Parts: sequence; C-alpha cells; structure tokens
Amino acid sequence: MAGPSNDSNPDRPSIWLCHQINRDVPEAPAWMTDFEAETLAQLAGTRRQEFLTSRWLLRQSLAQTSGLAPEHCLPVDGRPKRTVNPEGQYLSLSHSQGLCAVATNTSQLGIDIEPSQRKPDWVAVARRWFSPIEQEWLFRADDPFNFLKVWTLKEAWLKATDRGIAGNLQTLEVRNQFELYGDQPDQTWLASCFYVEGFLVTLVYRGRDQGGPGSWPGITLLEPPPDDYNLSLAGTQEASWEPIFHRVIRSKR
Repeated sequence: MAGPSNDSNPDRPSIWLCHQINRDVPEAPAWMTDFEAETLAQLAGTRRQEFLTSRWLLRQSLAQTSGLAPEHCLPVDGRPKRTVNPEGQYLSLSHSQGLCAVATNTSQLGIDIEPSQRKPDWVAVARRWFSPIEQEWLFRADDPFNFLKVWTLKEAWLKATDRGIAGNLQTLEVRNQFELYGDQPDQTWLASCFYVEGFLVTLVYRGRDQGGPGSWPGITLLEPPPDDYNLSLAGTQEASWEPIFHRVIRSKR
C-alpha cells in the first residue's frame, strides 16, 4: 500500500503527491472558491498549471483523510495553511518541476520538495546564508545533494513556523550527520526527508516521536488529475517509502 496506516499515531502527518499534467482549462473549475478563481485568472503557463494541480490535490488529500466528498473540502482563502472544512487541519503545499505536494496534519507543519538532480550555485548560497558550522561540514563534504537536503529542511522549517526566508534561515541549524537545532524550545518538532520519484520530499512538523515507522509521515502518490481537473476520487499508486533520515529537532544551545 502507499504508506502504512496513520491510526497508531494521531500526531503522524500525511504527505500527498501527484505529477502535474500539461493541460489547461479555459475557466476555473466549479469547485474552486471565488478567491481561487480570481487568483487563477491572473496566472498563465506553468504557474497556472501548478495552481490548478495543487488545489485539486489539496481537496483529494482532505477527502481521503476525512471521508468528506472532495467538493466539500475547503482551504482558507489566501495562503492555504488551514482548512475551513474539515475543521482543525493544518496544510502545507509545495511544487517543483512537475511534482506537486500537499501535507496535512492536526498541528503545524511545512513541506518542501526539490528535484534531487538540481545543481544550484550552492557554495555561494551557503557562504551568504548558512551558519559557520553548516558551511564547515558542507564544504568538507562537497556534495550538492547534502546542500539540497539542508535547503529543503530550512524551507520546510520556515513554512512550519510561519516565517519568511529573510533573516530566518539560521533559525534552524543543520549540523554534521543531520543533527538539527531550532529556536522553538517550548515545542517538539520533527523532521523527515524522503527520496520519492526523483525528488527530495522534506517535512517538518509538530508532534511526538514514538520511534520507528509509526512516527514517519505516511506518503500517498496519487494518479495525476484528469484533463478537466474533475474531483472524482483519484487512484493511488502502490508503494512505500522510508525516510533518508528522521530526526527530532533539538533546542539551540
């Protein structure tokens, strides 16, 4: 099955993935809110397709976790960090190079995805934005894949803690062997990093670590949306994933 059941751990979040289709629709689907339809009207090309896919996937994920019909699942307007229906859910979205991700849970979380073969000018980025401790081990390892893991961790952390990049990238410090230290001492945070479909998929979330697979986020890969983006429940591709690493984020010291 596409990831083990979440029943044993109520703090365990769910990750939902699907590939984007290169298909547009002339008008916003009827299931979109007025806010979403107005936003879609301002987009074109790849950004429009990403928006369509992410909002379709958001409703699919909420429907499959809540039992509601997809058309009855609604995010808040604006950046979809919470749900209107079903109530009490936190959301996080990410998309990159044709893959879309939605994470859901009953507590704060943030997700980030990156193609694993991406090769940015990572040395310059690390020199400008990362801590001396991070720079030392990253430069010694000289591995772009390590940089991408660190970058997705930081992006997911900032989404989960509701902060922007400017001035905040060092609020999570990633040390050698991916020991993690954050600036939220009054809360328990966890981080999981997966390799799925050629992408790094990294989730940071509030919860409690029970140890073993029951603490890892469950991942479901959905079939891509149909050409008209209708909300019939999508099929799933059978697979299971173990994380590259799963860590408790310790308090900075």
